[in-house]
Amino acid sequence: MDETLRELGEHIELALKDSLLSWKVAYGELTLTVSAPAILDVVRFLRDDASCKFVNLTDICGVDYPARDRRFDVVYHFLSPVQNQRIRVKLSTDEDTPVPSLTPLFPGAEWFEREAYDMYGILFSGHPDLRRILTDYGFDGHPLRKDFPVTGFVEVRYDDDKKRVVYEPVRLTQEFRNFDFLSPWEGTDYVLPGDEKATTN
Repeated sequence: MDETLRELGEHIELALKDSLLSWKVAYGELTLTVSAPAILDVVRFLRDDASCKFVNLTDICGVDYPARDRRFDVVYHFLSPVQNQRIRVKLSTDEDTPVPSLTPLFPGAEWFEREAYDMYGILFSGHPDLRRILTDYGFDGHPLRKDFPVTGFVEVRYDDDKKRVVYEPVRLTQEFRNFDFLSPWEGTDYVLPGDEKATTN
């Protein structure tokens, strides 16, 4: 399997030349690293080339590395039913530089890109409708960024008395991250049925 993926990686490297920054086979999958401006050319090749035929866009997701200058990786997963292969394509970007949208090649990319925008704040140029998709109207920030506040600022709930959605400051009902993992059965001064079997003589 790895040998087939290496042959495919070499074929893609020969065809894409400067658009491809690197490639590797790891964990039974071929991963390509490309430059953001070249993503449309790379994906078009992967879709149309007879040795590739990656015609199924499975997923687009983001990864946050706050310590890097280009803190975000945008990761694309494709499937080739003809070749019975999967491939991962990665690129790096920052908070201000938009990545070309894949919607001209894969219209289904619209929802994935909206999710990456909503959760990470990754921008996509040429996207037909780049707006939030998972968070509420007026939500502040991007929840999957590593520097997003863990407790949040406001919570949203439906109020039966007011018959509308209300925003309230977050109230934690228990002390944050101070959990007592002691079992309620430990430390008792009585013997539970079956305990006598656990004692050794």
